[in-house]
Amino acid sequence: MMFTAAMFALAVAMLLVLVRLFAGPTLYDRVLALNAFGTMTVLLIGVVGFMTERPDFLDIALLYALINFVGTIAILKFFRYKDLGQGLAASEEQNSLRDGGSQ
Repeated sequence: MMFTAAMFALAVAMLLVLVRLFAGPTLYDRVLALNAFGTMTVLLIGVVGFMTERPDFLDIALLYALINFVGTIAILKFFRYKDLGQGLAASEEQNSLRDGGSQ
């Protein structure tokens, strides 16, 4: 009964966060709402795993939490620099050009 109430409360909170996601006045409000939605999804996966007595759901929740974190950092980096960065080969090429190209 208590975990059913927790699932219901999480569902209501997720709906409110979705409203904030689509109506947020700034980009950072939307990113924060997306991150909060991901965190609540992790909590929901954990509660469902506990209710169904499936401990492997906790592994899925941890994986989703890591993906949520990396995704949030990538989105913020993209909107700050308008680029996700350069690869290793491009940075080595740029370093050799900066050093005069003699190696």
